Amino acid sequence: MRHATFLALFVLVSVSEAFPFSGQVVGVLDGDTIEVLHNRKAERIRLQGIDCPEKGQAFGKIAKWATSAMVFGRTVTIQTHDTDRYKRTVADVLLADGTNVNHKLVKDGWCWWYQKHASDDTVLEALEEEARMSKRGLWVDPKPVPPWQWRKRGRTP
Repeated sequence: MRHATFLALFVLVSVSEAFPFSGQVVGVLDGDTIEVLHNRKAERIRLQGIDCPEKGQAFGKIAKWATSAMVFGRTVTIQTHDTDRYKRTVADVLLADGTNVNHKLVKDGWCWWYQKHASDDTVLEALEEEARMSKRGLWVDPKPVPPWQWRKRGRTP
């Protein structure tokens, strides 16, 4: 009986995390991390499947600005996928008109498709290829350094 109760509680918590929720964006920490009001608290959201340049990296400030211009102060819908090791909610972020912010940032060339965490996302893959071919955003640089390589190098430009 005790195991059944625990299992039922676990399933309820797991399922409830998968439901979308809406809230106002109250912070943009960088290009791929925002804060959204949820249950009267700022909840940190890591955008699923993308990796924007870091703050000290080339295009990092512009990526943050691009995200901020799209979402800051607006009410967005959060489609939760997971929680990461930093306890951030990993999610797709949707604007009121249905625009997927994650997709738009890749399409506009402000971030990479993060294959390590979204290897099967063919939409992000195609959007990145389109941005590369059109030399949009950070793709004007012939050899932009992906943030995961930049972090590995110890944040040297």
